[in-house]
Amino acid sequence: MTQTDTSDVLIDCQSVWKVFGDRSREAIGAITQRGLGKQEVLREFGCVVGVSDASIQVRRGEIFCIMGLSGSGKSTLIRLLNRLIEPSLGQVKVKGRDVAAMDAATLRETRARHIGMVFQSVALLPQRTVLENAAFGLEVQGVSRDERNRAASAALDKVGLSDWKARYPSELSGGMQQRVGLARALTSDPEIILMDEPFSALDPLIRRQLQDEFRQLTKDLGKSAVFITHDLDEAIRIGDRIAIMKDGVIIQTGTAEEIVMNPADQYVADFVAGISRLHLIKAHSVMISAGQWQGAVDGLPRCSPEADIDALIGQITETGSDAIAVEEDGKLVGIVTIRNLLLGVRGDADASAH
Repeated sequence: MTQTDTSDVLIDCQSVWKVFGDRSREAIGAITQRGLGKQEVLREFGCVVGVSDASIQVRRGEIFCIMGLSGSGKSTLIRLLNRLIEPSLGQVKVKGRDVAAMDAATLRETRARHIGMVFQSVALLPQRTVLENAAFGLEVQGVSRDERNRAASAALDKVGLSDWKARYPSELSGGMQQRVGLARALTSDPEIILMDEPFSALDPLIRRQLQDEFRQLTKDLGKSAVFITHDLDEAIRIGDRIAIMKDGVIIQTGTAEEIVMNPADQYVADFVAGISRLHLIKAHSVMISAGQWQGAVDGLPRCSPEADIDALIGQITETGSDAIAVEEDGKLVGIVTIRNLLLGVRGDADASAH
């Protein structure tokens, strides 16, 4: 699907700004006309730039990660998507409808039925059981007790808390509490889940486990998700595509492989410098055309275009071959040489040109 295809775009965010302060319109004009930076806007106008001219599209079934350091604007941006805060300028559409044009009742309905949200602080109600916490959103909507408990019970089953429904939050670990938060978001069966750094306070091992579980569950249920993180490793582990933010600006958007192989600027290059390429970069990114290969093809081991570098290294070491033939639908589409493989490990954007 190309960026211009809109039939399966659930969230369409076009040139959205959020500038905090009484002179926000003047500040936006100064940014666009004079190229002022975040600190200059603060000094001259007393305004804080949260999000600057951001455009993203989140497709059906996609996990879209927004990654940035503290103050980059990522948490502000996710709150603009369901209008928890009002944009200064620009347009956000959810399922083709302009969020800013919705009246209060329509906005509540959209949030309740189409968008689930999980924050870093799960904010479970301590006096209520796990089941009651998971069902709380439906309770607010006026759904009957039996119906909301059935939906909440099914959501808790999905996140692995079948045996904890009668327990209280104080009896749960941090990771289990986050699972309850996710179950609460899933109970109303939303198409879109917004996640604002939900795992950042957890221990590394539990965090990785929940990352994998969240990705698998989201894919199994066919949900779309926007996931906020300050950790590029987490974004790579979870996201189908990643947007990298700095000072309210989206610097680059793409797959992990695209960003690692072709960083947009030095800021992004510094971020990806320590990232392992072994499971990110695929054969299609490092292969040369069959016409560039001078040797025989018949005896070469075969791989698909989606085979990662780790798998390619395994084939080279096991077979002793000096190249691998890349095939798609039974046709030869390229050759991966040892030289190209090494360039790929290094993250050379021109690996396929050598």
